[in-house]
Amino acid sequence: MQYRISLRNISFSYEKEKVLENVSFDVEDKDFFAIVGPNGGGKTTILKLILGLIHPDDGEVLISGKKVAGSGRDKVGYVPQFSHHDLNFPISVEDVVFQGLMNSNSFFPTPSANDKKVVAEALEKVGLTDRKNMRFGELSGGLKQRTLVARAIVSQPEILLLDEPVASVDSSVERDIYEMLKELNEKMTIIMVSHDLGFVSHFVNKVGCVNKTMVCHETNEITSESIDSLYNRKSLMINHTCGI
Repeated sequence: MQYRISLRNISFSYEKEKVLENVSFDVEDKDFFAIVGPNGGGKTTILKLILGLIHPDDGEVLISGKKVAGSGRDKVGYVPQFSHHDLNFPISVEDVVFQGLMNSNSFFPTPSANDKKVVAEALEKVGLTDRKNMRFGELSGGLKQRTLVARAIVSQPEILLLDEPVASVDSSVERDIYEMLKELNEKMTIIMVSHDLGFVSHFVNKVGCVNKTMVCHETNEITSESIDSLYNRKSLMINHTCGI
């Protein structure tokens, strides 16, 4: 069976500090996979490995059966935790989304008719059509995050990676963001780093608990009455001892 993403016996260190050790897991097509764990446990490092931004000390990362260094990487869209846009810079929502179509060979590209079409479709998918001309810096945290999701999906990737997509939004809009992602999940595989398993477990179908090593669970293994083996606090409950 060919998986959308496979990590095989991955180990990784920053200088001499071991961050991941012998991590293996598979993500199937149309999975909505959440990666949870304590700060410094290796969650964001896994996303960077999938993106090919860093390389493992041992093991391999495969996207649709191909190594990341090959053609698989162009199938992946990425939403960072924070935007690096200067919030005072007068860039519109539509222009931010258009950045998802740019490449290193086109610093000042002229959008084609098809570019405008796919940007409009991406804005519609995240509910921002009416706000396309607004300045990005004036948006609320939730609308900024929707804009960044649109930028990530405008190139029509098969896989979407998100690093704590609700970290900068009010709790009142978390559900809206997750419900939007659930709709996108009907057409693409999603891997999302999160700190709040108790909430995301209502939306995802698989969970990877990472703290240097990793244990994966189906969502039906997660209950509100089990032990917390990740955080040493009663915020995340897993239905068996992860041992991490």
